[in-house]
Amino acid sequence: MDMNSEIRGFAEKYEQLRGEIAQEMIGQADVVEHLLLAVIAGGNVLLEGVPGLGKTHLVRVLSKVMDLPFSRIQFTPDLMPADITGTNILVRTGSGNEFRFQEGPLFSSIVLADEINRATPKTQAALLEAMQEHSVTVAGETRKLPEPYFVLATQNPVEQEGTYPLPEAQLDRFMFKILVPFPSLEELGGIMNLTVGESGKEARRVMGAEELLAMRETARRVPIAASVQEFALKLVLATHPEQADAPETARKYLRFGASPRAAQAILSTARVRALNQGRYNVAFEDIRYVAPACLRHRLALNFAAVTEGKDMESIISGLMNFSD
Repeated sequence: MDMNSEIRGFAEKYEQLRGEIAQEMIGQADVVEHLLLAVIAGGNVLLEGVPGLGKTHLVRVLSKVMDLPFSRIQFTPDLMPADITGTNILVRTGSGNEFRFQEGPLFSSIVLADEINRATPKTQAALLEAMQEHSVTVAGETRKLPEPYFVLATQNPVEQEGTYPLPEAQLDRFMFKILVPFPSLEELGGIMNLTVGESGKEARRVMGAEELLAMRETARRVPIAASVQEFALKLVLATHPEQADAPETARKYLRFGASPRAAQAILSTARVRALNQGRYNVAFEDIRYVAPACLRHRLALNFAAVTEGKDMESIISGLMNFSD
């Protein structure tokens, strides 16, 4: 297959995914766009929004159009690590008793971690190996998880009673943090027609695991010019207030900056967006589009930022302008 045909095929498949998801999801185009970018790039995603905005439903629809095994875990304070990883159970056989491993809900391709910040740190930590190494270790034995594999987690930014904020190490394992906004009047009307009217539509299968992995490999081959990559790397370095040449914004408002994983996330998802836009090269606009979702959960505001009412989005925007 020649390069042009490969690009067209990628863009067409991407558009089919977006179109089928739109059958059951009204609005939230930017949320869907970012979710697809991260999933095709092979990353985990943290969805943040108030209840009722369709975060859980979106993940279910995604599993349907990609025809991938799906499991949902409702995180609660009493959830234990063995509840999600699985455990060895005693089974009676014809020759006696033996221990067999009972797989937990982490053994799926798409794992929805609903309200992830309601679980204790011990249970949250049980996700780390799955998110990073795509494996689970129980009783000293490591078991590989199916590919493709990604964790899509949700959290409510408003209700914080009885929650356990995610540690920085776990936040860093999420490729994107996507903010889910409240729908507009027009979108709200469309949601009502879809959910309480008679015009219900169902999304159909678009592709399977092998096709998703093939798209991922295609995206990894997209070249990045040295100047474009340098822009992305300078942006990550600009988030570190301790750097000698850090911008005034970072020194004044940030406690710490993003890790090298942020640079990896920016470049890998920018490659996917380039193909989605019909290009076989990454442009500056691709970096600018994916950078906020890669950075907003990896930076920490200091006391001065909070007291002056600064928000993370405006600070990231200022850092991108500095890195030009």
